[in-house]
Amino acid sequence: MESAVYSLEIVLLVAVIAVIAGLVAGLLMGRRTSHGAKKHRDLALKLDQVMQDKKSYEAEVVEHFSETAKLLNNLTESYREVHNQLAQGAEKLCHGAGPVSLERLENNYDPAEIPAHLAHIEPPLDYAPKHSPDEKGMLNEEFGLERKPKTGAGPGADPKGKLH
Repeated sequence: MESAVYSLEIVLLVAVIAVIAGLVAGLLMGRRTSHGAKKHRDLALKLDQVMQDKKSYEAEVVEHFSETAKLLNNLTESYREVHNQLAQGAEKLCHGAGPVSLERLENNYDPAEIPAHLAHIEPPLDYAPKHSPDEKGMLNEEFGLERKPKTGAGPGADPKGKLH
């Protein structure tokens, strides 16, 4: 038999490559099975579940409000029909002295209504217009007051009306 003789460099090279490959494989397997990786996967699954629940909830809300709007429209139409029935009956039974039906109200002009061209109202101004820049405006504390000097107002008064 022949003995296989390998050079020391080849054996060391293969051993180093095997150790490096083992370390890389162990590191990858350790990361996949570690507590942090499991926690990360659990959080990702939980996030996906929460997002699906949120989408489901939003769809339920949209469906609820759509159905509510449809029911309110039906209720409004039913109310209109009941009101018209009562108004027509009252008009017929009261010989025209009863309430007015909604159909007649929708098409008639109300004479008590203010015309649009007369309804334009401007708010009052919060200042008094000045005729010159030196004139005191309404917000001045002396606006509209005329002060006359008092003469001989009493003891201790000077001719200008001021006390000493």
